[in-house]
Amino acid sequence: MTTATRIERDSMGEMTVPAEALFGAQTQRAVLNFPVSGWRMPAAFIEALLLVKSAAARANVALEQLPADKGESIANAVTELLATDYMTHFPLDVFQTGSGTSTNMNANEVLATLATRKLGRPVSANDDVNHGQSSNDAIPTALHVSAALLLGQKLIPALEHLANATRVKAQDVGHHVKTGRTHLMDAMPVTLGQVLGGWASQVEAQTAQLKALLPRVQQLAQGGTAVGTGINAHPGFAVRFASELSALTGQSFQPAPDFFAAMGSQDAAVALSGALKGLAVTLLKIANDLRWMNSGPLAGLAEIELEALQPGSSIMPGKVNPVIPESVAMVAAQVIGHDAAITIAGQSGNFELNVMLPVVAHNLLASLALLTSSSHLLADKAIASFKVNETGLAHALSRNPILVTALNPIIGYAKAAEIAKKAYKDGRPIVDVAAENTELSRDELLKLLDPVKLTQGGL
Repeated sequence: MTTATRIERDSMGEMTVPAEALFGAQTQRAVLNFPVSGWRMPAAFIEALLLVKSAAARANVALEQLPADKGESIANAVTELLATDYMTHFPLDVFQTGSGTSTNMNANEVLATLATRKLGRPVSANDDVNHGQSSNDAIPTALHVSAALLLGQKLIPALEHLANATRVKAQDVGHHVKTGRTHLMDAMPVTLGQVLGGWASQVEAQTAQLKALLPRVQQLAQGGTAVGTGINAHPGFAVRFASELSALTGQSFQPAPDFFAAMGSQDAAVALSGALKGLAVTLLKIANDLRWMNSGPLAGLAEIELEALQPGSSIMPGKVNPVIPESVAMVAAQVIGHDAAITIAGQSGNFELNVMLPVVAHNLLASLALLTSSSHLLADKAIASFKVNETGLAHALSRNPILVTALNPIIGYAKAAEIAKKAYKDGRPIVDVAAENTELSRDELLKLLDPVKLTQGGL
C-alpha cells in the first residue's frame, strides 16, 4: 500500500512529507532524526505551546507587528485545533533537540497550514506564527505554562481534597485508640485522630510549599527570544503577551524578571520538581502506614480494613491486597526518579540556554499528573473508605507492655522495665503484672495506664 506524499521545503532543501500531514519539512526531518523512545511530548505541554502561539499572535496584532487578519487566523486555528484530537499532528519524540526547536516548529508549521487555509493566502510558520519568538523562549515558556496549569488547576485541588478527606475521616474514627509504634515496635498509645491528623498536616504543608512556588512558575521567558536580549521582539511584547496568555488561561502570568536567568537555567522547574519529590515522600509514608495497619487479617496488625477493590491473588482464593497504597507507592518511586532526571537536566544550562528542555517538560508534567491521580485515589479509595478493626486495636492495647512508661515517675525506669519485660515474657496484661509488683492499687493502675488518657500527653 503506497502512502501519498507531498514535497515541502525549508532552509535545508526539499523534504517528502505525508500528504495529509498538517506539519511541514522541519517536523518531518525531526521525525526521521529522532526515532528514540516512542514517547511524544505530553499533551499538556502541546496545549500550552498552542496557547503560547495564540497569545503571541494576539500580542503582535495589538502591537501592530502582525496584520490583524493573519493574527486572527492563527488564534482561531489554535482554538479549533484544541477542540480536536490535536495530538495526532504532534508526532515528535521527547528525546529530540535539547532546545525543543523541533516541537516549536511542529506547532508553527501546523498552525501555519491551518491559518493559510482559513485566510486564503500564505501564513508563514517562521515569519508569522513564530513572529517575535524563538524556540529558546517559547519552549521554556510552554514548559512553565503547562506546569502552572497542572499545578494550579489539578494538583493543588487534588491535595486539598486529600487533606480534607483525611480530616473528615479523623473526625469520624478519631476517638479510637491504637498502639503507637516507633522502629515498627510497640510504643505508647495514640488515637486514630492523631494519626490521620498527622497525615493531613503533612499534605497541607506540602500543598503550602507548592502554592508558594506557583508564582515563580508563572514567570515566563517569552520575550527573551534567542539569547535573552529580546532581539526581534517588540519592546512591549513580553508584557502584552503575558496579559493575553493570562486572559486565555485564567492564571496570572508575568514576564520573567530576568530573561537570561529564565532561558539559561531551569531553576524554577528544578525547584518545583524537588517539591513534588517531597510530596511523593509524604504520600509514600501515608501509603506504607495504611499497608501496615491493614496487614493481616490474622497474622498482621489488622488495625484497619481497607476497601476490597479486587481479588488479590491468582492462586490464593479470598486474598485481598492493599492495591491503592501499592499504586501510590509506585507513583512515589517514579516521581523520585523523575526528579533525579530533572536535576541532571537542570545542570545543562550552558551559557544562554538549557538544552534538556523536552525531558524536563516530560518528567515534570508526568509527575504532576501522577501525583494528582494518586491523591484522588488515596483520598477516595483508601482513607475515606477504610473500616476500623476495634477488636484488633483493643487486643493489642491491652497487652502492650510499653504502657508501663506512664509509671516511670512513680516507680522509676528500672522497676518499670522489669515489669514490662515480665509482662511481655508471660504474655499478660501490664496492669496485672504491675498490680503484683508494685504497691499501687488496681484502681490506681487502671487510671494511670488508661490508654485514652495516655494519648493526651502528661500524667
